[in-house]
Amino acid sequence: MCALPQRSTWTKEDYLAFEREQTDAKHELIDGEIYAMAGGSREHILITGASYSSLFVQTADRPCEVYQSEMKVYNRATGSFMYPDIAITCGEVEMDDNRRDILLNPTMIIEVLSPSTADYDRGTKFNHYQMIPSLREYVLIEQDKPEAEQRTRQPDDTWLLRKLTGLAAVIDLQSIGCKLPLQDVYRKITFGEGE
Repeated sequence: MCALPQRSTWTKEDYLAFEREQTDAKHELIDGEIYAMAGGSREHILITGASYSSLFVQTADRPCEVYQSEMKVYNRATGSFMYPDIAITCGEVEMDDNRRDILLNPTMIIEVLSPSTADYDRGTKFNHYQMIPSLREYVLIEQDKPEAEQRTRQPDDTWLLRKLTGLAAVIDLQSIGCKLPLQDVYRKITFGEGE
């Protein structure tokens, strides 16, 4: 990710007008700055696709919708717009405007980590996501090793971190009633010895 030239202020309207004119890139608005989103590696694309496919099938007959990275998520509390790798809403879907490309109430979000975005996804981005009242779970999936982090909102509004390691691990997504086995997530990925 890289910041674009700074304007004095990026309003929601300015950002949306700018973003909807773009045909070859996506941008996030965080703390008043616009960041260009980098393309994903082969591993990132395969992991995201496998996770999406599994969750789409598991929720197909339930009132849940699974979105790929084309759906923006808007945080009303901070005015930030983000593009998660996967966002899921169960129950009534809330959209921001008539374009229906801005989700307001994700139940769960998945980000696939890359070396250039891992700190951002764990820090700044999570800080913004956790202020969305509907969000119950936030999952980070490594692309270079079979490992995931699951953050689950607790009744007192704190977040419980659970690390899962190895291909035998299964992410139990209680907020949406699904399971995501790491062996399925990494089905087409080859790791070095010992992983």
